[in-house]
Amino acid sequence: MGFRINHLHLKSPDPKKTADFYVQYTGARVAKETKRPDGSAAYRLDLHGVELNVTQFLEEQELDQFMGLEHVAIDTNNFDGEVAKIKSAGVKILEERTLPDGRRVCFFEGPQGVRLEFLEWK
Repeated sequence: MGFRINHLHLKSPDPKKTADFYVQYTGARVAKETKRPDGSAAYRLDLHGVELNVTQFLEEQELDQFMGLEHVAIDTNNFDGEVAKIKSAGVKILEERTLPDGRRVCFFEGPQGVRLEFLEWK
């Protein structure tokens, strides 16, 4: 069973301003800037080895969204087993879906309502 942090995701009304803040004040670097289908900018930052994604709200996401730290994403090479384990423990599942690249994701609720995500590690 292997785990690793995949990314942290920040939702912002102004992704560029937020990305610039992390670059200027934390030494992050912009690894990738993209335009989303809705025309908004999205940033992938390298925060000293930790991927930090900065976007506005995502139209394709059904789960409620909010500004700030939205979730912690964790890769697992045992996706089915780990999802089954949290389900059998009664952990609240928030959303399951498949990403455009074919990887499966499962959002679930951690202690104090912190949103967590398992990503299928391929």
